[in-house]
Amino acid sequence: MQYDPVKRRLGVVFNSTPFLRKFFYHLLDLLLLRAWHIQRELRTWAADKRDRGLAIYDAGAGFGQYTYWLSGLSQKWSITAIDVKDEQVADCNAFFQRIGRPQVKFEVGDVTQFQRPGAFELVVCVDVMEHILEDEAALRCYSTSLKPGGMLIISTPSDQGGSDVHEEGEGSFIEEHVRDGYNIDDIRAKALRNGFSKVEARYSYGALGKISWKLSMKWPLLMLQASKLFFIVLPFYYLLAYPIAFVLNMADVRMKHLTGTGLIVKAWK
Repeated sequence: MQYDPVKRRLGVVFNSTPFLRKFFYHLLDLLLLRAWHIQRELRTWAADKRDRGLAIYDAGAGFGQYTYWLSGLSQKWSITAIDVKDEQVADCNAFFQRIGRPQVKFEVGDVTQFQRPGAFELVVCVDVMEHILEDEAALRCYSTSLKPGGMLIISTPSDQGGSDVHEEGEGSFIEEHVRDGYNIDDIRAKALRNGFSKVEARYSYGALGKISWKLSMKWPLLMLQASKLFFIVLPFYYLLAYPIAFVLNMADVRMKHLTGTGLIVKAWK
């Protein structure tokens, strides 16, 4: 499945007003299990930092969902968000200006090349590593751009069924992925040899999380790809499916997983 056309359709619907854009961000926070995992880790990171002027880098920001969430935690934080799509960057800059968050700046850039040596306390990289071939170049850029002691957080599919790949030769559910998922030891090793001194990695999307992903994301995306008419059906679908997905998400975030289709990686310079 090609994800970009679906994202463009969603953008047309939700980018028309700031209210709809904010509503869309809140929907993503509710629906995406990875957002639950990332936000939990970021709350821990931010616990004693909200009154400090910090610099944050959102690497491969996409719609700007995590930039929006982080910029709501503290007005003292400055956030630089990078994406390769010119139109997406322009759209995000216009939105954040309209809602009065001048501490946020989007720029067109490639995460495998963008560097600001020693500039940031935090780098956030969600759903990016699986899209780029030169992943070690990206990791070097992240470590270079962090201050000593700064943290990188990554969410990416694992090789335990990530990208909905379960057998050899099976294609990724998202066609734009250049790899089906990371081996947990492999991504640790890559981070350590590219400027990081400490790495913690754990699985997400365990057995319950995989069910939630199908209910809240896979099946709705397949419906939207099939026809725009499913935009009308989706609210009724989620009225039935989301209460189940909510409980499954809550359980997945609170459990420790021996394996899972996702990875949450934290690395410190």
